[in-house]
Amino acid sequence: MTIIVISVALFFAMNIGASGAAASMGVAYGAGAIKNRYTALVICAIGIVAGATFGGGNVIKTMGSGIIPSSVLSLKVILIIFIAATTALFLANMLGIPLSTSEVTVGSVVGVGIAYRALFFPNILVIMLLWIIIPVIAFVAALIVGKGLAVLKMRFKLTPRWKKILTIVLILAGFLEAFSAGMNNVANAVGPLVGAGVLSLSHGALLGGAFVGLGALVFGSRVLETNGYRITRFSLGEGCAISSTSAGLVIGASLFGIPVPLTQVTTSSIIGIGTAKDGFQLWQKDVITRMLKVWAVSPVFSLVISYSMIKLFLESDLYTLIVIGSVILATVGSGSLIRSIRTQKRTLQEKESL
Repeated sequence: MTIIVISVALFFAMNIGASGAAASMGVAYGAGAIKNRYTALVICAIGIVAGATFGGGNVIKTMGSGIIPSSVLSLKVILIIFIAATTALFLANMLGIPLSTSEVTVGSVVGVGIAYRALFFPNILVIMLLWIIIPVIAFVAALIVGKGLAVLKMRFKLTPRWKKILTIVLILAGFLEAFSAGMNNVANAVGPLVGAGVLSLSHGALLGGAFVGLGALVFGSRVLETNGYRITRFSLGEGCAISSTSAGLVIGASLFGIPVPLTQVTTSSIIGIGTAKDGFQLWQKDVITRMLKVWAVSPVFSLVISYSMIKLFLESDLYTLIVIGSVILATVGSGSLIRSIRTQKRTLQEKESL
């Protein structure tokens, strides 16, 4: 059983690398500081392993015992947490959506805590509040910097020397962002294992970092492209602002042991820069609306999966599952009905215009 749980955790770690790759090196790649996609992913992997090894301990402790009591974390419960989180993350990776592993993992752990009525609510409230505040700070900071850079571009010309300097700074900022991913996101894969005593803190950080880095190398290309090109284009200076802001916020949170959505922070910075250049019409892009929907749904999705699996496999509570299934069915049916009504209205409006 222990081998199965560790195997699932390491598969989850690889998915974390796939999702976190764009958040850490997508900016440097999209701005042209790094031309080769594989080079960007290699730098990402190195930064992740370094961050997990030298600074991942605080967040690992939070994920292991700061949300629910470590006494709840049996091998079966840990397996359920990883299955729920991996399912949500894997689907997002297949869609090429940069999803926060912190959100899906915390959602899975919260689902277990609700099932066993063993949840540290004050800690959860702080974490959820920061999930909202930190991306907003990243967006506002990037928006302000973007406006400032636009003014500087009108007054000064970027010389080849300054272009070279900005390229180096952006690569270093991207590495720091990957380092922050190692500090924060690796805990999602190994935190429950460390909390249950399956792995030591040092071994968990090193093993988790290695597999997150491997996931970035093997599966990170699609999400790298999403953050690098599909949202907006940005210059070297704008890229420095994005990566520096994201790295600083995530490293700061990691020092306090707070799991934060790195991908949301970075993507919010990118959207802030794009808004500074193109205005709020940028928000009309399908990729942005799709990301916002996935961000909102994914923690709830992983929560429902973990809660349902606890009730089904560990408590054999079929009545609760019937209620959950009914709610899901009603939600899907309501969404389908709303879309049908909107389609019908558009059809009528088109007929009237003719």
